[in-house]
Amino acid sequence: MRKKIVAGNWKMNNTLQEGVKLAQDVNAILAKEAPKCTVILGTPFIHLADVVRNVDNKLVKVSAENCADKEKGAYTGEVSAAMVKSTGAEYVILGHSERRAYYGETDEILKNKVDLALANGLQVIFCIGEVLEQREANQQNEVVKAQVENALFHLSAEQFSQIVLAYEPVWAIGTGKTATSAQAEEIHAYIRSVVAAKYGNQVADDTTILYGGSCKASNAPELFAQPDVDGGLIGGASLKAEDFHGIIAAFK
Repeated sequence: MRKKIVAGNWKMNNTLQEGVKLAQDVNAILAKEAPKCTVILGTPFIHLADVVRNVDNKLVKVSAENCADKEKGAYTGEVSAAMVKSTGAEYVILGHSERRAYYGETDEILKNKVDLALANGLQVIFCIGEVLEQREANQQNEVVKAQVENALFHLSAEQFSQIVLAYEPVWAIGTGKTATSAQAEEIHAYIRSVVAAKYGNQVADDTTILYGGSCKASNAPELFAQPDVDGGLIGGASLKAEDFHGIIAAFK
C-alpha cells in the first residue's frame, strides 16, 4: 500500500532554536489531532538530532535535505548518509531542483547518493521535474522519465520500495504559480506508468508520488484528491506550524 505523506522542506531557513520550536509546535498540534498521513519534517543538517529528540516519532518523522555522494573521508563540509542516519532521521531528500540548478548535481551524482542513503537504511524522497522552458516545449514527460531512469532504475524492486518520488514543476516553486490539479494528475499518472514499465504494476501502485509546487492549505484538498497524487513536498508553507497543519488536514 502506498503511503499518504506531507513532508516539509525547510531549506536554508530557521536557526537551531527556531527550528526546534517549529518542530515542537507541529508536534503539539498533531498530538491533539492525530494526522491521517505520514508527516515528515525536512530540516537543515544542524537541526536533525535536536528535532528528532523533540518530536514523537509516531506523529512526526524527520528527514535531511541532502547527503554526500561519498561514504566518508576528506570531504570538508560534507555530511554522509551514515551521519544523517546516526541522528535518528529516517528520510533524506535528494535531487531537489535547487541542488540540481545551484550545485550542479547530475544524475550520476544522485545515483551515488541514492545508493549510499539506501545502504544506510534511509528512505529517499527523490525529486524530479521540469523547468519552465521544458514545460512550454511540452518536454515534461521525457525530462522526468530520464531523471527517474538515470538515477533510480539500477535499483532492485525491493530497493525501489524505499523511494518516495516528488514531482516538482520547477516553474511553480516559490513563484506563486501552481500546476492545476489536472496537470498534476496527468504527470503523476505518467510517472507511475514509467515505474510500472520497469518494475510492474504492483510496485508502481505502491509507489508514493508527492506534488511539490507551491502547495498550500487552499489548494491541497483538490490536489490530494487526485488518484495519483499521494501528498506533498512543502516548502514555504512548512515554515509556520499552522500553515503546515492546514495542508496535513487536507487528508481527512
